[in-house]
Amino acid sequence: MMRKQAQRALRLGRASTPQAEARGQSPARSNAVTDCGWGRLIAGHTFADPADVAAALLQEQPGQRDIAFYLDKPHVVVSHAPAQLFVDPSETFRLWLNQYTPPRAARRGFTIRRLRSRADVAAINAIYRARRMVPVDPARVWGQRADRRVVYALAEDRHSGEVIGVAMGLDHAEAFGEAETGASLWALAVSPQASHPGIGEALARYLAEHFQARGRAFMDLSVLHDNASAIALYRKLGFQNIPVFAVKRRNAINAPLFTDSSTQADGLNPYARIIVDEAQRRGIRVEVIDAENGYFKLSLGGRSVVCRESLSELTSAVAMSRCADKHVTVRLLAQAGLSVPCQTLAADAAHNAAFLREQGAIVVKPVDGEQGKGISVNISATEDMETAIENASHFGERVLLEQYCEGQDLRIVVINHQVVAAAVRKPASVVGDGQSTIAQLIDKQSRRRAAATGGESRIPVDGETRRCIGLQGFTLEDVLPFGETLAVRKTANLHTGGTIHDVTGQLHPALKSAAEHASRVLDIPVTGLDFLVRAIDQPEHVIIEANERPGLANHEPQPTAQRFVDLLFPGSATEEVHA
Repeated sequence: MMRKQAQRALRLGRASTPQAEARGQSPARSNAVTDCGWGRLIAGHTFADPADVAAALLQEQPGQRDIAFYLDKPHVVVSHAPAQLFVDPSETFRLWLNQYTPPRAARRGFTIRRLRSRADVAAINAIYRARRMVPVDPARVWGQRADRRVVYALAEDRHSGEVIGVAMGLDHAEAFGEAETGASLWALAVSPQASHPGIGEALARYLAEHFQARGRAFMDLSVLHDNASAIALYRKLGFQNIPVFAVKRRNAINAPLFTDSSTQADGLNPYARIIVDEAQRRGIRVEVIDAENGYFKLSLGGRSVVCRESLSELTSAVAMSRCADKHVTVRLLAQAGLSVPCQTLAADAAHNAAFLREQGAIVVKPVDGEQGKGISVNISATEDMETAIENASHFGERVLLEQYCEGQDLRIVVINHQVVAAAVRKPASVVGDGQSTIAQLIDKQSRRRAAATGGESRIPVDGETRRCIGLQGFTLEDVLPFGETLAVRKTANLHTGGTIHDVTGQLHPALKSAAEHASRVLDIPVTGLDFLVRAIDQPEHVIIEANERPGLANHEPQPTAQRFVDLLFPGSATEEVHA
């Protein structure tokens, strides 16, 4: 039975016949190869000789990811270049479009549309880089916008207009001609900052309905065998597993697919993993010391450096202590002429009340806290202040009272006293669907944020969250109206569900200069500086904190890991080469 299914599946990928061409289909192509922007799809079933498939894969260009698909003898292809090729450990799924029924229209906070501007191409690449996927060639993709072979579907947030998801579809009839015409879905990705549910499903359905309208028989896709959540989604949509195989080139991009997992530092969090991956790409030896806490050692030649994520031995204990104590940080920056908020240590009730009266509104936080724990923002009532101080004291012995400053929360990463990345951090929020309670929306958004950040980001349902919701006239049990956005935290910390949005290219020179000056004042080689700004492209600001161990993975697509490894091992950077 399995043999018959395999033969049928592969037969449906064969090149067109004269009869098919007479029906108006594209003429059959031999040795068909289609450039998809991120690499080439090599239609293996159009090649008569497996050696020619191998030869085509060996023509892959640096920075690209070519895929030889629809192979009935992948092992034979690999045998022609076993040191350079491998069988892709992915499963293939097929959706029969004559059996597919579109769902009833549903209200949602985003729309699906086709690519229509160069800005869309830039947005596609931003999502791919954030998801650590291969970016597309902008010129090629823009040039293909009217090409019937390749279709890009984009998800756009109705409120902000931001592109929050993308998927590419390939029409096989147009690309290489088939007896029974099909299509395939590739490179589906959703922005890790997206707050709407169902984006990936909507993109897949859009392409299915697009190809169904074109009269295509099926839509295939390839997904890693251990991507359980994606496989569950595709099965839900009606996709069925078929015995179709792919072969790829051994290169730095594909290394996790053919390298022993033990050398890939499994168990490290995303902040350590991004550095380890960059080091391994350069041939730097990695020794994981304590995966759970992010400790590892990098060695090259006679030099070794121990790191904990982005904190390395190059950061002195003195510099680290300056950043760990938020009161000391602000005092040193103020002495250097940098703009900072007013601060005082929490003391007796009279002292605290006097500071609150003087400032009007304050922030309460532990002096040496991290990850947004114990912070309360925009406190204006004495009773709320005392509650916030009690909460903050659970995360540190000393509590800091700080002038509340309006503005966008901006994180600037400085490495070797040069700005490498900048991103606006936005507090956790949920979007109403008209049916779910706020508590349910928070739970759903927490699960999405956790999935997007490797478990690093979740929205805590605590007193601060309840206070924030209450200030806007809601409770956790209320149903939020459809399309309404509700901020459920005041702080924009990633670990409490906040989202981060790259603005490096828009940063005002004064902000860049202040960040680099601050890193020199603190004498720290790697730091994440927290600013409050009126606007990204304006000079007004205050610096409120300095983080000695910034999460570099939060700032993709900026080259934070590359600059960090440059700092540790000057001269180790090399052009990416094939293995």
